[in-house]
Amino acid sequence: MRYSAFILTVLLTLLFFILGLAVDDWFFWPLLVLAPLSLLGVWDLVQTRHSITRSYPIIAHLRFLFEMIRPEIHQYFIESNIDGRPFNNDERSLIYERSKNIDGLKPFGTELDVYGDEYEWLNHSMAPRPRSKELFRTTVGGPECKQPYSCSILNISAMSFGALSANAIMALNSGAKKGNFYHCTGEGGVSPYHLKPGGDLVWQIGTGYFGCRNHDGTFNPDLFQEQAAHESVKMIEIKISQGAKPGHGGVLPAAKITPEIASTRKVPMGEDCISPPGHSTYSTPIGLCEYIAQLRELSGGKPVGFKLCIGHPSEFLAICKAMMQTGILPDFITVDGGEGGTGAAPLEFSDNMGMPLKTGLIFVHNALVGCNLRDKIKIAAAGKVSSAFTMARCLAIGADWCNAARGFMMSVGCIQAQACHTNECPVGVATQDKGRQRALVVPDKSERAYNFHHNTMEALTEVIAAAGLDHPNELRPWHIYLRSKRTEVLSYYEAFDFLKPGELLEDCPYPVYSKLWDLASAETFESHHG
Repeated sequence: MRYSAFILTVLLTLLFFILGLAVDDWFFWPLLVLAPLSLLGVWDLVQTRHSITRSYPIIAHLRFLFEMIRPEIHQYFIESNIDGRPFNNDERSLIYERSKNIDGLKPFGTELDVYGDEYEWLNHSMAPRPRSKELFRTTVGGPECKQPYSCSILNISAMSFGALSANAIMALNSGAKKGNFYHCTGEGGVSPYHLKPGGDLVWQIGTGYFGCRNHDGTFNPDLFQEQAAHESVKMIEIKISQGAKPGHGGVLPAAKITPEIASTRKVPMGEDCISPPGHSTYSTPIGLCEYIAQLRELSGGKPVGFKLCIGHPSEFLAICKAMMQTGILPDFITVDGGEGGTGAAPLEFSDNMGMPLKTGLIFVHNALVGCNLRDKIKIAAAGKVSSAFTMARCLAIGADWCNAARGFMMSVGCIQAQACHTNECPVGVATQDKGRQRALVVPDKSERAYNFHHNTMEALTEVIAAAGLDHPNELRPWHIYLRSKRTEVLSYYEAFDFLKPGELLEDCPYPVYSKLWDLASAETFESHHG
């Protein structure tokens, strides 16, 4: 009966009330529970917002309870070690173990379906090389760069102060300082918490120009020059788009803007902080190149690059044409994948917009190779990088180094509660609540960030040696294999088209690339469809 729980509660309330009056005061105690439940049942019947509680007063609230704890129940008790998303239990455990300096060893063999369509592997050699004693690095900076930077092969990807807590920022930067790798600020600006530990920084300039903006939200060259002069700022990254929500702006409500955030971002208190979908400093591919040159000059010759998730491929080819026409090249390009994470994004953007990392990375690599620009520009890859294999795969298909965000978040305590947008992060990572931030102890978690980087890089040295190579820059697409079907195995070199140097400038043998190249113009991001 739909009203059975409500009727029973009301009857028990009346019964204990009568017994309390007639027999003993002790019978009033259950009314502390029963009376509020009866009132709740009455409210359920008269309210008009929830149909289920009007039909099933009191008992329907169990549904809301189970719905609230469903993610935890599913994560801890239902999903297998390899089924979870965005990161499964095995991936999370590996990060936690390496962060705590525990050997990430797995007994009894793999749980992966090695004959499944998603299985991938790196070929090993019968003549493995000695392990490198040095953790791998690469130098970033072209001919116009006066302050080239020696970059680790693994670094902390963009996460802003405001999205992450002050304690999380300090823990990550302290780990970067100890491990000699960089920490990307995210588009929220260079905060005191980025600077205090002294770790290397990549300052990301987003569409809101936080930290270097005028009152109307436009770019302020003087403020940029002042901030870029910090010794800790090693490179500048223009954020064009982000994998988890490409082409989507953002709003930080006025109520969430603290004095520290306002000071860091150079925004006023009491007003919503707007991140527009696109940049106002340029509107054409040539304009982007000119902006790169401006930032390089204002920063004193530090490496300048841009980050994007590939959308319309012809737009990136338009940038390539602009580079060739102006002679202005970025020092690096960070390719983000549609599988990348964020504190909050509309479901449609998270699930169905933005090219996945592997496809986007191969495309960017091919475009630069086809234009004879690849040897002049470094490429970074970001999007679910958490292990030596995911790094090796990215490096084999076009990247020079990798960035990780969620992996480093987990290293400092993130449990994938997926409450980043609520300001109620249970471990103090993604919150501005001072009480919750207290859970994250900076000295302890900074050591874990360092350990995660160090142990993952050590694992990469083992993987590279086992493949018969001396350095990750020797990895090629034919080193990584995948199953395209249950009975078919292809290397990435066979599964994807890889252009040869200069092929886009001649008679390109790949019709798709040739058509996209013809659509692209250095003068505009709009495709010319004839």
